Amino acid sequence: MGSLSVILITKDEEENIRDCLSTVAWADEIVIVDAGSSDATVATAQEFTQKVFVRPWEGYGAAKNFALSQVSSDWILWLDADERVSELLKEEIQRTLATGDNNAVAYSCPRKANFLGRWILHCGWYPGRVTRLFKRGSAHFTESRVHERLEVSGEQKDLQSDLLHYTDPSLDHYFKKFNKYTSLAAEELADEQRSFRVSQITIRPVWTFVRMYFLKLGFLDGLPGFVLCVLSACYVFAKYAKLWEQTPGRKSHAEITQ
Repeated sequence: MGSLSVILITKDEEENIRDCLSTVAWADEIVIVDAGSSDATVATAQEFTQKVFVRPWEGYGAAKNFALSQVSSDWILWLDADERVSELLKEEIQRTLATGDNNAVAYSCPRKANFLGRWILHCGWYPGRVTRLFKRGSAHFTESRVHERLEVSGEQKDLQSDLLHYTDPSLDHYFKKFNKYTSLAAEELADEQRSFRVSQITIRPVWTFVRMYFLKLGFLDGLPGFVLCVLSACYVFAKYAKLWEQTPGRKSHAEITQ
């Protein structure tokens, strides 16, 4: 059976870290890269592992790539602190490492998100497959400002059991992330030299709501589903509005058109 390392990056996750790590305490190794938490995150993590590295923040991808450099197991499972490995997923991972396809170097799993206390089974969020289990040396993280990706070299297969994601227990929690992530997303678009167009703040947000709520059946997720679809449209609007804010010559153009 192949050995397994779990990697996480953290910052002020004392509300999540114990519940997360409790679901992977069976792993051979846990590696945590912390960005200087001011709460009990590090102390709690050290109850589960001594491989806790506190480092200056260099970005999501850079932190995860550093974590990869510290593992010693054959296989790696990466998690966020607000995720939990279900008992069924644990058993499936253990079976896979014991008897899995010798050609596969990575596995995806469906991720089920809990938003405002409800499991979201529509809105385009479920099954929301994510590649999280991979053989050491077969993958690395891109170093995007936000939504970094795992790039895998080799064949990938699918697991069937859910990874549980407790994404936003409250609106207060959602909006604490909202400003940060929309700013990072806009900066990433600017880095890619993406041009601002008015349709990005007029048509795209509306289309996001229509697609999620009607085409992806978000209305079946009740009021939390409706709130999620509205906020997702607002996220798109804010991201592109912030891109417009960074556009060279915006102020002079605004003065001319007044």
